[in-house]
Amino acid sequence: MTLADRYPILHAPSRWEWGGLDVPFSTDPPPDELITNIHVVCFVDDRIVLCRDDRDAWLVPGGTREAGEAIEDCVIRELREEAGARLAGPLRWLGAHYATSDRPTPYREWQPHPHKAWLWCSAEVVLGGAPTNPDDAEQILEVRAWPFDEAIRLAATDGAHMAELLGLAAELRGAG
Repeated sequence: MTLADRYPILHAPSRWEWGGLDVPFSTDPPPDELITNIHVVCFVDDRIVLCRDDRDAWLVPGGTREAGEAIEDCVIRELREEAGARLAGPLRWLGAHYATSDRPTPYREWQPHPHKAWLWCSAEVVLGGAPTNPDDAEQILEVRAWPFDEAIRLAATDGAHMAELLGLAAELRGAG
């Protein structure tokens, strides 16, 4: 049975209306120059870290890559900004949503357009402080490490595909 068979919602073509994006998922790593956003399924022991934002959605930390920013530098910054966390192990690439935008211009002028990619990773982290909540980012109200089943339930508030993404991260973590 393939990953697509085990995680059909994650692998189904979908539309993110908020960004005017068609976003198929693939476990093939995207070229670096297409990666505009990076998100990390964070593990603390056997728990998964989720951040509750001011929309009352529970999400995995991550966000928009700055111009010229390396992937790991973006991850380090986003973990600090959204979760008050730091890496405690290597990043593991899970896959990417390959996005095609129907908007006339890119979200940020340095980003590729109309094709881009959201990279999904996992990593062991240490929670060590409050989120820094920059003014131009989501405002995080709460950060917690949840048992797997509760994390799956809460992550659905950020999209139907999130439960399967967390499941994939846990499966690949167990295999490694």
